[in-house]
Formats: sequence, C-alpha cells, structure tokens
Amino acid sequence: MIAQFVEKIGRTTMNLFQEIGQVSRLFFGIIRYIPSIPRSRKLVLYQMQHIGVNSLPLVLIISTFTGMVSAWQAAYQLKGIAPLSFMGGSTARAIITELGPVLTGIVIAGRVGASIAAELGTMKVTEQIDALETMAISPIRYLAMPRFIAAVIMLPLILVFANIIAVLGSYAVSKFFLGVSYEVFFSSVKRYFLLYDFFYGLVKTIFFGAVTSLLGCHIGLRTEGGAEGVGLSTIRSFVLSAALILILDYMLWSLTF
Repeated sequence: MIAQFVEKIGRTTMNLFQEIGQVSRLFFGIIRYIPSIPRSRKLVLYQMQHIGVNSLPLVLIISTFTGMVSAWQAAYQLKGIAPLSFMGGSTARAIITELGPVLTGIVIAGRVGASIAAELGTMKVTEQIDALETMAISPIRYLAMPRFIAAVIMLPLILVFANIIAVLGSYAVSKFFLGVSYEVFFSSVKRYFLLYDFFYGLVKTIFFGAVTSLLGCHIGLRTEGGAEGVGLSTIRSFVLSAALILILDYMLWSLTF
C-alpha cells in the first residue's frame, strides 16, 4: 500500500517535470522563430484579430458587470467606515490592479486558450501537423508562434478597454443608485490613481497571455485519442491556464512588496 502510494507520487512528479521540460522546449522554440515574424505577419495579424478583436465584446460585457458589482461591494465595505466620496478611488484601483487583469486573463483562457487547444488538437489527431512536417513547415513557426505573439500583444490592449468600461460601470451604479456625483467620483479616482497601477496591470496581462497561449499550444500539439482526446485537451487547457493565472497573480503581487 505504502509502496504503491510512493510509486504514484514519484510517477506524478516525473510526469510534472517532463511536462515542464516540454513546455520550456516549446517556449524556446517560439523565441527562436520570433525573427521570422515579418514573414509570418499575416498569420500573426489573423491571430491578433481572433484573440483580441473577437474577444472584445465578451470581455466588455464581463467588465461592465465587474465594475457594477465592485461599486456595490465598495459601498458595503465603506458603510459606517468611510464616506462614499472614496468610492471612485477604491473601485478604480481594485479594478485596474486586480479585477481587470485577472478576469480578462481568465476570460481569454476560457475563450482563446481552450480554442487553441481544440484547434491544434484536432489538427494533431487528424494528422494535419504531420503533413506540415512532411512539407518541411515547422508547426512551431506556423501554428504556435503567431498565437503566442498575438496573445502577448492583444491582452494588454484588451485590458485598456476593459478597465475603462469597468470604471464607467462602477460610476453608473455610484451615480444612479448611491447618489455619488460625477465630480465626487472622478475626483476620488484622480486623487488615488497611480500610473504605476495601470502599467502594473498591463504587465500582468502580458504574463497571462503568454501562459494561456503557451499552454494551449503545448496541450493541443500533444493531443491523442481522437475526438475524446480533443475534448479532454480543451478542458485541461482552460483549467491549467486559469489556475496558473491565479498563481502568477499571487507571485507578481509578492514580488512588488
């Protein structure tokens, strides 16, 4: 019994380190092909549209309600402790530094990371990737690199729109339900807003985009087992991406203090 338990732990640990090595190999392979971006610009631009532009409506909807919920939560927290004149500053900083980057990252992990894993997984099980290698086309350059670069570029841009919409959603609740005027709300935002917070959120989304696209490509390129394998890869990509986004968020916060 104990021997089987120890053996299982050892096997799991070996598989973990093996997978870390495979992901690292894929990452350095992508870095190797970065100089070929001008030659692959159409692929990169297409992925930027798919990852960024097509994800924008969903991100904006979620950001709107995130800002509105943040306003109600801030009002509840400030009740009896501080006046509602602090509403703008408290919600804006929470959105810009934490809620905006993390929720945007998780939404992209669900929409884009899973999509990448499903698309590449389908190509893998139908031997389309083998066909690319037969034609001397690197799957890393043709499939992984454009998706990685597009995710790293587009997530910070999406975050800018998400932050704006979330703050406006917070203001709408503050104005129409809590009686906080435009001047009071945005003077508080201006008083407590730090440019560092804004850039810190952008940096976090760069890491989130890199992790989401890298895991999606890695899991998709190693899919096995037909349609069932594609489904499992899709779920695994989202679960791992979402978990790593939260872990990275904690680690990045730890490094700032």
